[in-house]
Amino acid sequence: MEELHFLRPWWLLGLIPIVLLGIAWTRRQAGASHWEQSIAPELLTVLLEPGGEDSASRLGWIIAAALAVATLGLAGPTWERLPQPVEQSNDAMVIVLDLSLSMFTEDVSPNRLTRARHKITDVLRRRDEGFTAMVVYAGDAHAVAPLTDDTRTIINLLASLSPEMMPILGSNPRSAIETAHTLFENARISQGRILLVTDGVDRIFDVTEFADPFFPISVLGIGTASGGHIPLDFANQPGKVLTSQQGDPIIARLDAERLLDIADLTHGRYRTLSVSEADIDFLLATPLPQDNDNIQVEREFDTWSDAGYWAAVVLLPLLVFGFQRGLLTMIVLVILPAPPASAGLWEDLWQRRDQQAHKALIEGEPERAVSLFKDPDWRAAAKYRAQDYAGAALAYAAGRDTTESYNLGNALARLGEYQRAIDAYDRTLALLPDHEDAIFNKALVEKLLEQQEQADDQDNQEQQNQGGEDAENQRQQNPDPGDPGESSDDEQSQSQQEQQQSESEADQSESSESQQPMEGEEEIANRDEKQDALEQWLRRVPDDPGGLLRRKFQYETNQRLRQGNYRDRQTEKTW
Repeated sequence: MEELHFLRPWWLLGLIPIVLLGIAWTRRQAGASHWEQSIAPELLTVLLEPGGEDSASRLGWIIAAALAVATLGLAGPTWERLPQPVEQSNDAMVIVLDLSLSMFTEDVSPNRLTRARHKITDVLRRRDEGFTAMVVYAGDAHAVAPLTDDTRTIINLLASLSPEMMPILGSNPRSAIETAHTLFENARISQGRILLVTDGVDRIFDVTEFADPFFPISVLGIGTASGGHIPLDFANQPGKVLTSQQGDPIIARLDAERLLDIADLTHGRYRTLSVSEADIDFLLATPLPQDNDNIQVEREFDTWSDAGYWAAVVLLPLLVFGFQRGLLTMIVLVILPAPPASAGLWEDLWQRRDQQAHKALIEGEPERAVSLFKDPDWRAAAKYRAQDYAGAALAYAAGRDTTESYNLGNALARLGEYQRAIDAYDRTLALLPDHEDAIFNKALVEKLLEQQEQADDQDNQEQQNQGGEDAENQRQQNPDPGDPGESSDDEQSQSQQEQQQSESEADQSESSESQQPMEGEEEIANRDEKQDALEQWLRRVPDDPGGLLRRKFQYETNQRLRQGNYRDRQTEKTW
């Protein structure tokens, strides 16, 4: 009984009104009744039923006891842990998303990629059971998330998926399907579905070579038969479209017949993207060879045993008495759910701390996210969002990988420590020479450092010039004694020269004073320019999941290149 606690402690708040009602009832019974004040004592024994007051008192205490016992039972008392096996639906699915450049085509509004994200989100929200994984591909394939029952995490990552983050351009569905099968093997799953979301496949064989009735491949086609051009807005070329080597605009069309053939040959189904959920209903109903029964996961959780049912044993005789007295209805009406003890406790019931932290970060509450995050990387990102650059730099300094050194450079740059920021970017580029954001930010910080050094040199020069002028003025005001043989004409000439010099210095002083406001305006303009540059740099800080995924994809591609595994993954199509 040392570990006695309540699973639903907010129900204990219901004891407060019960105690208050008990106190009020007791005081009423202790005071004189209306009959005692109006009728003579010798007549009360004749008019009132003997033992009536005692009966009412007992009835009140019975009601209070029943309410208290019911409240304690609803609070869920527990003091014992019991091993609980975990079962999970044997429904496994890997969603494969095409991230080739053709997904930017705007033949469906607003473009194919956005519509694909929305549709996949609908699929994930329907997947309340089973395991789901996510794979993306262009010229190469990468796993975004392994098979998991946490579909919310995949939904949060969807918004950051874009062809821009793919290290290799092209369209290689073969590599993606191979990666999907690898995820099934790693999870020891004997059957599952693959949902291919794409706007086209060059060669049917790239997909059909993996035909397996235990792993059917269903296809969701994105786009139209007429197709459209591929805009280059992502490459900062608005108004331009992707062209071939001959200079002709490329038109990306949806080949529904080819995708239908792929689905038929791989034991799956095909549907073109629709506004309704009819396409999802059809694709998710892809049959599997074996029954989709629940399986026991190879893990057990120790769960607290809810002993609240013992309250029913105590309540049974009270309820029988209440039923006879017509009080059962009154008890049901009196017992109402109590509000949560606090907002934080209420959130803890429905969301984990990391989920609350992510929500706070999205809602623009980075300070609250810092207090909730336990993961050091996300905690550092929250500190950066909260403009606690010193704390973020301290957290990033403990890391050794490219992401942490890169973000360390960002934090140091915001602190104005440009040289240390450049050193951090250099460490990132030493491990990952093709880090575009690090290259961009380093060049920008180098410019800021150069401007800072030029401003310091200019200040030093101005101080030196001012010191020289002060010394010259002092020497002229206190000249050395002249030679004894110096004539009066020379003295007169010297005094005229000093007068002229003083007038010239006065004019120069007036000129410099008139120029000071101009220099102030230039300084303000330089500060504004620096601020604009910092804002431009700030937008390139990848503190979102997209930046982390980009680093992951680039790292995997580099590893495959070193191991010589990329040769079989190459594709002729670059869009």
